[in-house]
Amino acid sequence: MAKRRRPTITLDAPPSPPVRPGIVSPRRTVPAAIERPDYAATGQPSSRGSRAVRTADEIDAMRIAGRIAAEVLIDVGKAIAPGVTTDELDRVGHEACISRGAYPSPLNYRGFPKSICSSVNEIICHGIPDSRRLADGDIVNIDVTSFIGGVHGDTNATFLVGEVDPVSRDLVRATNAALHAGIGAVRPGSRVNEIGRAIEASVRGGRYGVVREFIGHGIGDQFHTSLQIPHYYDARHRTVMEPGMTFTIEPMITVGPADLYVWDDDWTAATISGQRCAQFEHTLLVTDDGVEILTLPIGTPPAEVLFAP
Repeated sequence: MAKRRRPTITLDAPPSPPVRPGIVSPRRTVPAAIERPDYAATGQPSSRGSRAVRTADEIDAMRIAGRIAAEVLIDVGKAIAPGVTTDELDRVGHEACISRGAYPSPLNYRGFPKSICSSVNEIICHGIPDSRRLADGDIVNIDVTSFIGGVHGDTNATFLVGEVDPVSRDLVRATNAALHAGIGAVRPGSRVNEIGRAIEASVRGGRYGVVREFIGHGIGDQFHTSLQIPHYYDARHRTVMEPGMTFTIEPMITVGPADLYVWDDDWTAATISGQRCAQFEHTLLVTDDGVEILTLPIGTPPAEVLFAP
């Protein structure tokens, strides 16, 4: 789940009906035995100060939380098909998370009503699962975060629904490449603005825009910490990366301009143009000599590989 914080191009993606909100079902329950984050009951995360560098024990716990999030993302990906509602995908993700003893972090975070985010076509991020059925040719981003052992693991991927047009396929590929360009810039001693520089360089010269209003974030015992990871170059973001830092990179790339608006639900962000957006995300650890991706499954490729276009 992203932290909130263009060129004019000929648009050539085939038009699709705009996404409209459906019916949101009641909030799903979590067994009492599962550990909850501080906001689970009230919806309000703690205002306590945050640390950028994790302890060794926290990092070990984050590997578990990250692995679970990666596994849940795959489980949801397997359920994606034309005719399936995004509410059904939320059910799959919710049950997959609690079956592994974890709390689905989005649930009641600042009042968010569901256990995953599902963002279809022109929806940039924070789409609320509802009664809308996926249609052949859609793309859908699924954002999963798990809380277990006192820490969070956050990951997402964009999936194809049935037969998808070439422009949308290229967008999904370019967005995944942009994520990994950003990951490639992570190393101790470098500044966080190098991540955004690498992402912008990855998509420069194409038909794409980079969303600026939502950024990557520090993560650990808190879902979002004060550490900010823009997906564009900004010289002011001069924080030096240190071993033990954990944060997300989660670029949102659009066909055409990245200008957006937010629905009246105060969550769902959509492109003003109606053109499509894709997103991919991993939780990362800065190591002594580079970077470790914490949101990887064990014994199988991650969702971005299993469901690659």
